[in-house]
Amino acid sequence: MSKSSSTIRTTCPYCGVGCGVLATPQPDGSVIIAGDPEHPANFGRLCSKGSALGETLSLDGRLLYPEIGGERASWERALDLVAKTFAETIAEHGPDSVAIYGSGQLLTEDYYVANKLMKGFIGSGNIDTNSRLCMASSVAGHKRAFGSDTVPGNYEDLELADLIILVGSNLSWCHPVLYQRIIKAKAERPGMRIVLIDPRRTTTADQADLHLAIKPDGDTALFVGLLKSLAERNAVDAEFIAESTNGFGAALDVARSWNLERVAEATGLSVRDIAVFYDWFAETTRTVTVYSQGVNQSATGTDKVNAIVNVHLATGRIGMPGMGPFSVTGQPNAMGGREVGGLANMLAAHMDFEPANIDRLRRFWRSERVAQKPGLKAVELFEAIAQGKVKALWIMATNPVDSMPEADKVRAAIRACQFVVVSDMNAATDTAVEAHVRLPAAGWGEKNGTVTNSERRISRQRPFLAAPGEAKPDWWIVTQVARRMGHTAAFAYERPADIFAEHAALSGFENEGNRDFDLSGLMHAEYDGLQPVQWPVRAVRSTARMFTDGRFFTPDSRARFVAVAPPPPLTPPPGMLVLNTGRVRDHWHTMTRTGKAARLSAHMAEPFAELHPDDAIEKSIRHASLVRLENRHGSVLVRALVTERQQKGSVFVPMHWTDRFSAQGRIDALVGGQTDPQSGQPALKSAMVVAGPALARRYGFAVSRARPQFAGTDYWAIAETTGGWRAELAFITEPEDWVGWARSAFGVGEKVELLSIADKASGRQSLALFEGGKLIFALYLSPDPVLVSRQWAVSLLTETIKPARRADILVGRPGADRPDPGPIVCACYGVGANQIAEAARGGCHTVEAIGVALKAGTNCGSCRAEIRGIIEVNRLEAAE
Repeated sequence: MSKSSSTIRTTCPYCGVGCGVLATPQPDGSVIIAGDPEHPANFGRLCSKGSALGETLSLDGRLLYPEIGGERASWERALDLVAKTFAETIAEHGPDSVAIYGSGQLLTEDYYVANKLMKGFIGSGNIDTNSRLCMASSVAGHKRAFGSDTVPGNYEDLELADLIILVGSNLSWCHPVLYQRIIKAKAERPGMRIVLIDPRRTTTADQADLHLAIKPDGDTALFVGLLKSLAERNAVDAEFIAESTNGFGAALDVARSWNLERVAEATGLSVRDIAVFYDWFAETTRTVTVYSQGVNQSATGTDKVNAIVNVHLATGRIGMPGMGPFSVTGQPNAMGGREVGGLANMLAAHMDFEPANIDRLRRFWRSERVAQKPGLKAVELFEAIAQGKVKALWIMATNPVDSMPEADKVRAAIRACQFVVVSDMNAATDTAVEAHVRLPAAGWGEKNGTVTNSERRISRQRPFLAAPGEAKPDWWIVTQVARRMGHTAAFAYERPADIFAEHAALSGFENEGNRDFDLSGLMHAEYDGLQPVQWPVRAVRSTARMFTDGRFFTPDSRARFVAVAPPPPLTPPPGMLVLNTGRVRDHWHTMTRTGKAARLSAHMAEPFAELHPDDAIEKSIRHASLVRLENRHGSVLVRALVTERQQKGSVFVPMHWTDRFSAQGRIDALVGGQTDPQSGQPALKSAMVVAGPALARRYGFAVSRARPQFAGTDYWAIAETTGGWRAELAFITEPEDWVGWARSAFGVGEKVELLSIADKASGRQSLALFEGGKLIFALYLSPDPVLVSRQWAVSLLTETIKPARRADILVGRPGADRPDPGPIVCACYGVGANQIAEAARGGCHTVEAIGVALKAGTNCGSCRAEIRGIIEVNRLEAAE
C-alpha cells in the first residue's frame, strides 16, 4: 500500500515487539492497516492481531461519558468527586490508604503523570501495574546482575546469532514478528540452531532443532547444570569474569553438585538431550537466550532469570552482536512503565528507593511529599484492599477481575472497597462494572504519546481518529485530578510533549552516565516527528547495544553472578495436574480489543483445556467434551482438547476468556496468590487443579444476528463474527422446552414461528428463524459435540437465503456448491483447514506452495506450523 497524505505512522498496541503501523482512515469511517516498512522492529510485517486492528475500532461497548453510580455525569462532577474522595481518604487514613493500579496499555506520558501524582505528591508507593504479572522477575533479575533494569541486546541479535535458545516462550504465537525474523535468518543461514525449552510442544517447536520438554519450573536446574558444565570443559571466559564480574566462585560452588544425572532427574529430560544442549551452548559463541512468561511467571522466576544471565556472564556473551540474554515483554509499554516508575518498588527514571534518589526527585519535582518506601505490589495490593487497608482505588486500562491470581477474591475485594474508580475505553469489563466512578478513556488510534518496546526502542503512538463522545486521554484525566487535589503548578501540562520533555529531563538530571536510563538527548527533540529510537539517548553519546565495554551499573561497575539453588521439582499431588496458563495466537489479554474482530475468533472461539491423552483416559475425559477444573480457589468449565503436544501431568488453559465471553472460563480464578519473593510476580503457571469430565446431556452450536443471552446455561462461549455472533453451548441439565429456551435466548417473541426439525433416533434437533431472505438465528443441538461446519454456518448470516435452502440449513448441511472451508487456520486471510488439505492433495506439498495457492501463511507466519501438519497428514493418507 502506498503511503497517502492521510496515512499516519503509529505503533501497534499489542505485545512488546512494538511494530510500526501505517493507519489510513477512509471516507466511510473504516481504517486501512498495514505494517510500516520503515519501522526497525517489524520492517512492514504484522501478526494476525496487528493486521486486524482496523476491525477493532467500532464504538460497540465503548464508555463514552463519565458515570457516577452507573448514571451519566459531567466531567466536572466526576473529577471533583475523585479528587475530593482521594484527598479526604488521605487526610483521614494517610497516603497509603489509596492506590493506583495501571497497565502496560498506558502510554509513557500517562504512566509518568500517574506515578508522579502517587509517589511525588500523594507520597505513597502504592502504584503498581499489570506488568507485575508479566515481567517483574526480569526486572529483579536484571537489577541483581547488572545493577539496573537493562535489556542488553537488540532484535538484530536474533538474526546474527548462531544459536537461539527460547525459554518459556511460545514466540511463534506470542511474538510472531520476532519469530519470523528468526525463521528468515535461519533460512538464509541453515547452520543456525534453535532450541526450545518448554513443557508443551507448541508451534514454536516446528522449526526447533531441539525441543527440551522440561518439567514445570525445571529451568533453573537446567541452567545451573549448564554453568557447571561450562566450567568443567573450560568453556568460560576467564578474562571477562576477572575484569568485569563478581561472585563467579559462589555461583559455581552451588552448581558443582548438578551433574547431568541430577539435572535429568530435576527436569525430566534425557541425559542425552541435556548433553547435546550443553555441547551446543559451549561451542557456539554467538548465542542469544530469549525468555518470556514461562520464566517470569514463577515463584522462582527471578532465580530463573539469574541462572540464564549467569551462563552468559560466564562465557562473556553479553554486549556483543548476536549474543546475550533477552527478555521479551508481553505488553506494548511494559518497558515504558518501568522507565517512569510504574512498579511499586521503583522510582521514576529507573531509580530505586534510596535516600539520594528520593532527594533527587524531591528537588526535581519540587515536592516535600515524595514517597519514602516501596508500595504494595499487585498481589499484596489487592490483599490490602480486601483487608480494608486501601480504601480508595483507581484502576487504569486493565481488567484485574479476570487477570489477577485468585480472581474471585480480587472481584470480592473490589466490590468491598469503599471507593473504586475505573478509567477505561470499555463500559462493561468484568472490572469496570464494579466501579463507583467510570471515566471514559481514549483508546488506540485516539491517543497521542510514546511506548517503549522490548529492545528499548521508543516509538510514537499517533492519533488518527477523534476521541468519541467525551472520552479523554489518561494523562489529561490524571492531570485534572491532580490539579483539583492542589497540585496545579506541578501538573500544568497542556499536551503529551510537555510530559515527555519533563520525563527526558528527569532521566538526565544529575546523571553522569551512572544510571542506565537517559533520554537527555531528546529533551528538545521535535515530538510530533520523533522517529523510533533506542535508549539511552544522551546529549553526547548514545548506544543501541548495552554493556559493550564490560561495564555495568553496579557501584563497582562489575556485573554480579547470583548463586542460585534450583528448587525441588514441581510435582502435582496424586490425582491433580499442574495448571499452565497463557495466550493463544489470535487473542490478547481479556479480549476487550481482539474480541471485536470476527476473524480473530475464527481460529479458537472458546476456552479449552489442553490435556495429554493418558491424562484424558485416566480421568474419562473425551476429546471435545467438557472438562471441569477446580481447586480450593474456584472452578471453571471448558472444552477438552486432547493432544500429545501437552506434557503428561499438566494442563494448559488460555487466560483470555471472561464473563463477557464465556459462562465459566475465568481461569485465573484457579491460580493461587503465591509470588516470587524477589519480584512479587505471581506464579501463574503452577497452580494445582483437579480435572474431571462434566457430563453434558446436550451440546449446541448457534449463529445469531443479535447477541444472544444465555444466562443460566451451564456452558456457553460466545464470539463476534461477520454479520453477528457464534456460540458454543452445552447443557448438563436440559431445558424442558427447547423452543421456549430458544425464544428467550435469542429474544424472539411468542407470535414468531420458529422452524424446527428433530431426529428422535439420534437425538439431534435444530431450530431456526428466517425473516425474508435473512437468517435471524440457527441452533443445532446434539447428544455429542455438534459436527456442523462452523465457518459455513457463520457465512449464512451475511447471505440471502432462498426458501428452498432452509431445509438444508436446518439439517446443517452445506449444498454441493458450497465446499466447507473447515476450521480457520490462517486468520490473516481466512483460510480453512479443508482448503489447505485440498491444496495439499492437489500437489501443494510445501508451506510455500500453499502460500502461493491460498496466501495462507504469507503474512505473520504464525499458522505455518499448522499448515505443515495438515500437509503431512494428507501426504500420509495419499501414501496409504
